[in-house]
Amino acid sequence: MVHAYILVQTEVGKASAVAGVIAGITGVLQAEDVTGPYDVIVRAEAGTMDDLGRMVVAQIQQVEGITRTLTCPVVNL
Repeated sequence: MVHAYILVQTEVGKASAVAGVIAGITGVLQAEDVTGPYDVIVRAEAGTMDDLGRMVVAQIQQVEGITRTLTCPVVNL
C-alpha cells in the first residue's frame, strides 16, 4: 500500500469546497483546509504508485477550483 500527502492550491475562497469534494474520493483518508502556501492537505492511499498517480491526475486534479497539486509519497526508511 502506498500512502501520500497531496498539497493542493486552490482559487481564492474555494479551499473548503475543494476539501469537501476531495474527501469523497475513494482512497482519500483525510482532506483538510489549512493556512499557508497550500490551501488543502490530503492524506491518501492506493495499491501502487501507478494507482496513486491515476487518482491524483484523473480524480483529484479534476476537482473544480484546484490550481496546482504537489504529491508527496510517504517513505519508510
